[in-house]
Amino acid sequence: MIADLPHLNEFERKQIERALARRTRYRYVRPTLRLTPDGILIESPCCSRRVDAAGGTVDIALLQRAKSGAWRLYRRDHAAAKWKLHGPHERLSGLLDALIDDPDRLFWQ
Repeated sequence: MIADLPHLNEFERKQIERALARRTRYRYVRPTLRLTPDGILIESPCCSRRVDAAGGTVDIALLQRAKSGAWRLYRRDHAAAKWKLHGPHERLSGLLDALIDDPDRLFWQ
C-alpha cells in the first residue's frame, strides 16, 4: 500500500494540525505527523493504555492522496498489526471530519 503522492504541502499540513487540535478524544496529548513511503502517518502517545500498556507512541491513522486528488483514510488494527481502509474521501476536510469525530473510537482508542 504505497501512496501515489505522499507529499504534503504547507497548507495541508496546517489543515491537518488544526483539525487534530479540534478532536474530542485525548485532547491533552500531542499527535505528530510524519511523512512515510506509505503516506502521512499520524501517531500519538497512548493514554488509554488499551493499545500500549506502557503508554508508548501508537499509530492513529494513515492518510493517502491518490493521483486523482481524492484521499484515503486508514485506521490501525492494532490486534492484527495492519492498516484497514476506513474509506475514500473526495476532500481532505471530509477525511479529517471522520478522523476527528470518531464516535466509535476506531482511531482514538
